[in-house]
Amino acid sequence: MPGMVLFGRRWSLASDDLVFPGSFELFLRVLSWIACLTLYLVHRRKLDCPGGILLSTYLIVLLVLLAVIICTVLAMVCVSMRGTICNPGPRKSMAKLLYVRLALFLPEMVWASLGAFWVAKGIQCDKTVLIGIITTVIVSWIVMAATMVTIIFVFDPLGGKMTPHPPGCPEHLDSNNSSQLLTGLKTAARSVWETRVMFCCCCVGQDDNARVAFSSAADLFSTYFSDTDLVPSDIAAGFTLLHQQQDSINNSLEPQEVITHFPGQSQEADLDAEVENCHHFMPFAAAAYGWPLYIYRNPFTGLCRIGGDCCRNRETEYDAVEGDQHNCHFASILKTTGLQYRDFIHISFHDKVYELPFIVVLDHRKEAVVVAVRGTMSLQDVLTDLSAESENLELDIELQDCVAHKGIAQAARYVYRRLVNDGILSQAFSIAPEYRLVLVGHSLGAGAAALLAIMLRRAYPQVRAYAFSPPRGLLSKSLYEYSKDFIVSLILGMDVIPRLSVTNMEDLKRRILRVIANCNKPKYKILLHGCWYGLFGGSPDNSPTELDEGNQRALSQPLLGEQSLLTRCSPGYSSSDSLLDSPSKYPPLYPPGRIIHLEEESGSGRFGCCSAARYRARWAHEAEFGKILIGPKMLTDHLPDILNQALDRVVADRTACVSCPGQGGSHAAVS
Repeated sequence: MPGMVLFGRRWSLASDDLVFPGSFELFLRVLSWIACLTLYLVHRRKLDCPGGILLSTYLIVLLVLLAVIICTVLAMVCVSMRGTICNPGPRKSMAKLLYVRLALFLPEMVWASLGAFWVAKGIQCDKTVLIGIITTVIVSWIVMAATMVTIIFVFDPLGGKMTPHPPGCPEHLDSNNSSQLLTGLKTAARSVWETRVMFCCCCVGQDDNARVAFSSAADLFSTYFSDTDLVPSDIAAGFTLLHQQQDSINNSLEPQEVITHFPGQSQEADLDAEVENCHHFMPFAAAAYGWPLYIYRNPFTGLCRIGGDCCRNRETEYDAVEGDQHNCHFASILKTTGLQYRDFIHISFHDKVYELPFIVVLDHRKEAVVVAVRGTMSLQDVLTDLSAESENLELDIELQDCVAHKGIAQAARYVYRRLVNDGILSQAFSIAPEYRLVLVGHSLGAGAAALLAIMLRRAYPQVRAYAFSPPRGLLSKSLYEYSKDFIVSLILGMDVIPRLSVTNMEDLKRRILRVIANCNKPKYKILLHGCWYGLFGGSPDNSPTELDEGNQRALSQPLLGEQSLLTRCSPGYSSSDSLLDSPSKYPPLYPPGRIIHLEEESGSGRFGCCSAARYRARWAHEAEFGKILIGPKMLTDHLPDILNQALDRVVADRTACVSCPGQGGSHAAVS
């Protein structure tokens, strides 16, 4: 940080990013130089064949050219090691070295082409020499091809609009001009991100919903990324520092500081009942994923178990299944839930943007009509997740604000229309009129199930919802409080999704800026120590991570957007103009219902299996998930099979604890 400026434009590459690629190229070049020198010294007496003078000249010139390249790359690596992330001053000569290195590609390309041409002419010389020259030609072309690929990846489409201006503020740049420039930058950034999203989701249909989702995702990305001069390696270094800072703080806490309060007997009994309910309904949420999750959870036997049903012709009993051409989804659902085909009212695997698959089943054990909504599993679902604007819900309840995540609200409306307008719920309750309605889901499906419960509560007052690993950015404060009466959320460990919202991402960005700005170590040392710490543990980096008050105020200003356009020099600039301030269309949102948090008590290693860990369940407040935690398990704790294993362990431990005489009191004290 900041991104390098080459050829009059900014690139997504910092001057301290060349340590590792430069060292790798240096290793290859030194090996090539030693091999060429050995080849020449050992076989120079055998080059008196026809055309041998050409090959001898080729090797000598190649040795000189490689020596120059090695010296240049070595200088680049040494310069790239200097300074810190936010202090690029000691690396100011890097641009000139890069120009020299890129210029050396031209003679290298010409000489490699000549070598290939001479060898192709069929020169009758020692085969070892010819093989050696062919090898050097191949290595040269591989390095040049890798360089071209790297240039493509670090190309920033907005770089031409973001190059820094010279110091000083031109008098003619008034507030109107700077505002127009900033607006143009925002528009260009949004256009670039929309093109990127459409390219990544090229297989998604171009209907109206998809186009709206493309635009929403582009708005989100451009708003989040367009105001900071961070390159990808800066973000990786920031994650590394935050992870170690977080562990250092946790290690310094006393045990009594971690447990903030002890629940009463009534809360404990309620917790036991809700944990048991979560344990019962979790298989329904997992079953909604269909055969991919079943095969993932049973990699050796899953295909054999459902293979016969996949190849079987559909019978009349399967008419309720929609979008499952080969019956594989239905077969896996039967295996996961343990129910019979006659217990299923409707199964839909229709999957489009804002339209989620779901299943409706009769659960005779709990006397419930269960609606399970599938979580994120396709690009269409990802676009639904990324439609993160807030949207008003039209509900017949008196609340101050009824606002929810736009994409998930659209998906919940789709399922609502299918359940109500298509008569699916009416059919289910005509079969079992005394049953109650229960809605479940995992991840995106958890958010949709929670919103669906809110929409259906007026018609079904006894409705309950169990949201497994729901997204944090789902409900407004009023809806969050309203949902506590009939929705329970279950969150495992460090799971990132229940902590993920636009406001939390903005907070994460500020934290990254603070730690990398205050760290006095070069980036390559941060990344090396971070990799070692992430894999093998050890002592966290003890570098200071908090800035003094003056530097914190400086970091509240944008690092790229306005600064590059010199709006900070204009009379109309104020700190309130910063793009770091969350736009009004991304207000703070909260997770649904009451929250049960499964906390890890004894670890199983940094990447250990969940079944070897011990967890405790407790009621938690939403404020405990107001910050994104960084760690190896922030992603794995979100997986439905890991959550299910942890839930199995918690239920087994609580059951064993209750069955042991004299253990109830101690259990209640820590859970």
